[in-house]
Amino acid sequence: MQRLLLALALALAAPACLAWNAAGHRIAAAVAWQQLSPAARSAVAALLAAHPDYRRWTDAGHDDSAYGAFLEASTWPDDIRRDPRFHDDDEPPPPPLPGFPDRSRHKRWHFVDSDAAGHRREGELDRQIDRLARVLADPHASMAERSYALPWLVHLVADGHQPLHVGVHDDEGGNRVDIDDPFNPRLPLTTLHTWWDDLPGPPWLRGKRLDQVVGALLARHPAPAQDDPAAWLQESRELAWEAVYPPAGGGQRPVIDENFRAAGRVLANRRLVEAGYRLGRLLDGLLAGVPRGTDRPASNPGK
Repeated sequence: MQRLLLALALALAAPACLAWNAAGHRIAAAVAWQQLSPAARSAVAALLAAHPDYRRWTDAGHDDSAYGAFLEASTWPDDIRRDPRFHDDDEPPPPPLPGFPDRSRHKRWHFVDSDAAGHRREGELDRQIDRLARVLADPHASMAERSYALPWLVHLVADGHQPLHVGVHDDEGGNRVDIDDPFNPRLPLTTLHTWWDDLPGPPWLRGKRLDQVVGALLARHPAPAQDDPAAWLQESRELAWEAVYPPAGGGQRPVIDENFRAAGRVLANRRLVEAGYRLGRLLDGLLAGVPRGTDRPASNPGK
């Protein structure tokens, strides 16, 4: 009973509406970095260095390079959920802070839910990807505005490739679907949304081990068609309706079996690689003038 209560407490404490854990966002960012031209990498480095939290990122990753900051910046829109400098949308904004054009946590930016007919019900993910891309490419936008837009865009492109963030409105993208996972002693009782978020690996994944994981994933999953953000989200929407819910079974909650877990890992890894390729090409087009559809062969992460 004590183990059951502890598992339940952990499940209830798990943050809702995140998309991929920190490992997943770093994996997608590492793949994206490999797609960037030298000109785009230089532009990214300048924007990251202009951000007020740049030193926090390099300290967190123990890496002073632009590559290291880029990986840590990819998790920043989730990190600020616990940062007292920022506020929820229904709270009064705090006094201005130098370098931050906006200090809302913007929880509605991370997802867009729809009904069975495909009609939008809630969330702003699609709109914000488009808006942030325009800000990043706008030569008339201030450095503060563009440096703020960069980590958000990096993060939201990865979010958009997590199917439950373009999910089913009625169950809040799987947050209301409780599951049993006998393969996870830390969270044997959790929600389907949290289960998918945690598939990429431990959230502390960094350094050489991260680069090894990325190399293995790139060898296993081919580069996707670039298309545009609307097509990426449509892919996630179709997967949300067709592939991410485990069989109901005969119990009160669906139970994760070996086959579903194995298929889930393959799907999660593929979506992260697709997110990374597409993000890198998108940033290259926005910051270095390379057309979105240009394919660039993968290379080793540059530091």
